[in-house]
Amino acid sequence: MPNYRIVLAVAHDLLAAAAAWLIAYWLRFNLELPELYNEQSLKSVLWVVPLYGAMFLFSGLYRGIWRFASLPDLQRIIVSVTLGALAVPAMLFMLQLSVPRSVLVVSPVLLVMFMGGSRLAYRGWKERRFGALIQGQREPVIVLGATEAAAALIKDLVRSPQWQVMGVFDNDRANHGRQIHGTTVHGAISDLPKRLPRLNVRYAIIAMPEANHSARRQAVEVARTSGLQVLTVPSFDDLMSGRVTVSQIRNVELDDLLGRDPIRLDTTKLQDWLGNHVVMVSGAGGSIGSELCRQIARYQPQRIVLFENNEFSLYAMEQEFAGRFPDVPISLVIGDVKDRRRVEQVLSTLKPTVIFHAAAYKHVPLMESENAWQAVINNVGGTRVLAETAQAHHVEKFVLISTDKAVNPTNVMGATKRMAELVCQSLQQRGGTRFVIVRFGNVLGSTGSVIPKFREQIAAGGPVTVTHPEITRFFMSIPEAVQLVMQAGLMGGNGEIFVLDMGEPVKIADLARDMIRLSGFDEKDIKVVYTGLRPGEKLYEELLAADENSLPTPHPKLRIAKARPAPAELLDQLTPWFARTALPDDATVRKELQQWVPEYYPQ
Repeated sequence: MPNYRIVLAVAHDLLAAAAAWLIAYWLRFNLELPELYNEQSLKSVLWVVPLYGAMFLFSGLYRGIWRFASLPDLQRIIVSVTLGALAVPAMLFMLQLSVPRSVLVVSPVLLVMFMGGSRLAYRGWKERRFGALIQGQREPVIVLGATEAAAALIKDLVRSPQWQVMGVFDNDRANHGRQIHGTTVHGAISDLPKRLPRLNVRYAIIAMPEANHSARRQAVEVARTSGLQVLTVPSFDDLMSGRVTVSQIRNVELDDLLGRDPIRLDTTKLQDWLGNHVVMVSGAGGSIGSELCRQIARYQPQRIVLFENNEFSLYAMEQEFAGRFPDVPISLVIGDVKDRRRVEQVLSTLKPTVIFHAAAYKHVPLMESENAWQAVINNVGGTRVLAETAQAHHVEKFVLISTDKAVNPTNVMGATKRMAELVCQSLQQRGGTRFVIVRFGNVLGSTGSVIPKFREQIAAGGPVTVTHPEITRFFMSIPEAVQLVMQAGLMGGNGEIFVLDMGEPVKIADLARDMIRLSGFDEKDIKVVYTGLRPGEKLYEELLAADENSLPTPHPKLRIAKARPAPAELLDQLTPWFARTALPDDATVRKELQQWVPEYYPQ
């Protein structure tokens, strides 16, 4: 049984076709239709209307919903009427019916106006009626930014039962006083405090996904100091990926305040490098490894080998890929990078051409006491096992994920990661597999970082603990770090150590205060308490990103560190060190690490 709305729409359009045809006759004769032409118009309209109806059905005109009529619907109307306008003269010629030529020209124009205008009027009536019903229930809100994202957002909010847009603020003076979907641009974002009393709003939505992070942060600060609760639209990368839509507004998060300008990737060459190849990621269930898998999946590899020692993390990745990337083949491999036989089995069976080595022990205090030797055998020995096996199986490229803590290390974790770098550089001297080392600082939200810890402390009512008021760290988001790892992996291949542009260092105490404010509190509600530096912890991290310590690359966010080369005999000397039967204590490990890494000065 046909939908009654479609039946009504067809009936409306047939009546519109008849009216347009008859009115065209009246206009032709200045509204005084002679008797002869009156009979002619009535006779011809009986043939014209069914023909137009056939064209309407043929062009799929009734797939749209009148309440959401938009430009595509108008395009379908124009196409169907044009087809009808071309078919009518041919039909009348075959029927030997004489019609004034002006009627053939005017009637299609009138028909487009009738059909398009009625749909537009119906949509406007429904939206005004719907808005009137919910007017008292909607929350007034302002939008910061007059971007394409803002226009799409306002269009969605007009139909929203939750929000009522009271105005827009944008720094581009050319937009001031103009309107976006009926909403006025009141002025610059800095004008918000003085105009706010007249708008009577409690919420502001930042709709500037393409703006640089400093502009977004400034908008957030202006809105927050004005006493508004701040929301934002998804990031530009999320919108472009199709994972979310602009209407999915959310609370402002730390990434939005510490965010950085978008990264430009060589997507064509990345597609050539990763697409249709088998790519292996060690530590695939960790924060960095899992994001690597997600971003590699975008390039449609032949297969992704997820190598992970933690069963639950691997299961979680299986569930995620089944939902998000069902078309990307994956192999879920439980294994330890220190287990040479397991690594041999995986590489000989699955034959990866690229390996990203993200598996490592990274927690500084945990590796500093009681676990120093475990850090050595995992971070150094595990890297050697995986790298040597990759070389033996002719893997094309091996990318080691390193850390800024490998620069002049003061802790066991940093020293072992520096040794892992030396292992890869030493293997590069043998030829075959091409090795790339990527060194970066802290990533927001990664396992073991301060961000999850601060969230838990704020949720518990505080206090938020910071080791020292002056301690600073470099931060970037996990997706950004992984994108640069992939870009460096593409560019390198001769044992280079790539250093990421981490931006400006951030005081951890300022980070804690930002998180407290983002959670809706202030320092009167949740205090920041200083606990003192932990074992092996530095006040400041180093990246060797300065011009005198690194070399530029074609990519503006990547530099190559001028680091000490690996000794040629390193791998031979490591063999007896790992072959010891008695496990050394932490003090012995630190002393021996100083022999391998002279720049290591344990605290």
